[in-house]
Amino acid sequence: MPHIVKSTILNARTDAVWDVLRDFNGHDRWHPAVATSSIERAQSADKIGCVRRFKLNDGSELREQLLALSDLEQTFSYCLLDTPVPMFNYVAHVRLLPVTDGDRTFWHWESRFTTKPEDKDRITHMVAEDIYQAGFEAIRRHLKEAA
Repeated sequence: MPHIVKSTILNARTDAVWDVLRDFNGHDRWHPAVATSSIERAQSADKIGCVRRFKLNDGSELREQLLALSDLEQTFSYCLLDTPVPMFNYVAHVRLLPVTDGDRTFWHWESRFTTKPEDKDRITHMVAEDIYQAGFEAIRRHLKEAA
């Protein structure tokens, strides 16, 4: 079972980063891989159990469900419900922590999932680099443009 852990330091206050990330339906505004996103059944994007349906730039569609969200701890968890990628039982956790030296943010993003042995290396690399690392870089640009 692959376990991916990625983290970074952002040169932005934690509350500014949280304002962007806590919007479970907002990743199409900052992540370069996401073309469109909507919450099913017109539910609120911060309602535990809500499902986001989104389309990637390559046209593939995915569905993810919000499992937990805490404004106090600045953390959320979600799982993958539908994907064209051969990845199963995917659960991810995001957590922000303040770095008091310079009003920066520590962003921790991790996930576990299962996949076929022959797909493990390719999918692990895709999640770690094309999703997480690309997301870190995109948030940096997004926050810089918003400042």
